[in-house]
Amino acid sequence: MSVIATLRCALVGAALISLAASADSALPVQPIAKSGNCPSGYSTSGAYCKPGAKARAALEKRGSCPSGYSTSGAYCLAGTQARPAVPKIGAGCPSGWSSSGDYCLRNR
Repeated sequence: MSVIATLRCALVGAALISLAASADSALPVQPIAKSGNCPSGYSTSGAYCKPGAKARAALEKRGSCPSGYSTSGAYCLAGTQARPAVPKIGAGCPSGWSSSGDYCLRNR
């Protein structure tokens, strides 16, 4: 294989790895159960809040929002550095997750 062909393969591989890494780091934006007014970027759709084109991931708010999230009504909206979060059940978080108020955040 020529040097040019080898370089092309390396560049294509690096680009694919970069795309996969950025897709994995994005938090999923999906419909959430409606509790009062929908958060910013979402609209009412039956018993749900449906995300718009520029909506950020949202969680139902329990106490204060976890690190990396901001309050929007009865919800917590993910910021640019937000990690996946789940409501804390009991006193601790599962292995690989750390506590942030009433939530558990996935470790980096």
